[in-house]
Amino acid sequence: MQNRNLTATTTLGKPLDSTTSSRRPFLEIKDVTKVYPTKKGPFTVLDGVNLNVEQGEFLCVIGHSGCGKSTLLNMVSGFNFPTSGQVLLEGEPIIKPGPDRMVVFQNYALLPWRTAFENIYLAVNAVYPNKPQAEKRAIVRDHLAMVGLGDAMEKKPMQMSGGMRQRVSIARALAIRPKVLILDEPFGALDAITKEELQEELLKIWGDNRCTVLMITHDIDEALFLADKLVMMTNGPHAKIGEVLEIPFSRPRDRSRIMEDPQYYQLRNYALDFLFNRFAHDDVG
Repeated sequence: MQNRNLTATTTLGKPLDSTTSSRRPFLEIKDVTKVYPTKKGPFTVLDGVNLNVEQGEFLCVIGHSGCGKSTLLNMVSGFNFPTSGQVLLEGEPIIKPGPDRMVVFQNYALLPWRTAFENIYLAVNAVYPNKPQAEKRAIVRDHLAMVGLGDAMEKKPMQMSGGMRQRVSIARALAIRPKVLILDEPFGALDAITKEELQEELLKIWGDNRCTVLMITHDIDEALFLADKLVMMTNGPHAKIGEVLEIPFSRPRDRSRIMEDPQYYQLRNYALDFLFNRFAHDDVG
């Protein structure tokens, strides 16, 4: 079992300047450990996780199944809590869910009996009950238009494709202007073409709004296209952050240009080596 703190920030495997500012990070995951009681005794999922996230950053988190990625992001959203350590947003401990942290799930989490408009309106109305109804309806229309669904607002989820449903989920999350957008493999169930389209849309929306984004993905290519930093986790149990890989590509990003850049394949191979060589899953019977 690995007990030392492995966290490092690298560019192509080389440590970056470790000088830190005295300014408090926007989001701080500080010495976080998560232990679940089981019939066989305590089970440590996360063990001493440390991560600082600056306001407006786009981070992708990757790692093998069971390494605690979702557990970690659920602590940021307020749906789960550390056994020890703290998760701080703007210096304040996160102790419950809140509209300043919105989650987009892989399974969309839409009410099937409500239209796209109604699904978003419910969220806007819950967060801004005192806003005039006309203003709330305008917010919903604007965000549906933002994700290209201005003409589909009266459709119910069963009348929409998977890609359209995920657009509604993203619009709903952004409509209440969260400080942190948490994406749990949002494009994992989509076909390749729809996935690429939504990646492009997500980058455009993020570029316009610049909220802080934390996204779980198993797709290294997706992470390299979207993220400022790639957070690579070691295997569970007792998982921690192994390395944080800086993504050097300038923004706005062009997919074809990035994929022609030799650095792209160096970064990709470095991440693959981390996952499948240095931290490959042991075959346990």
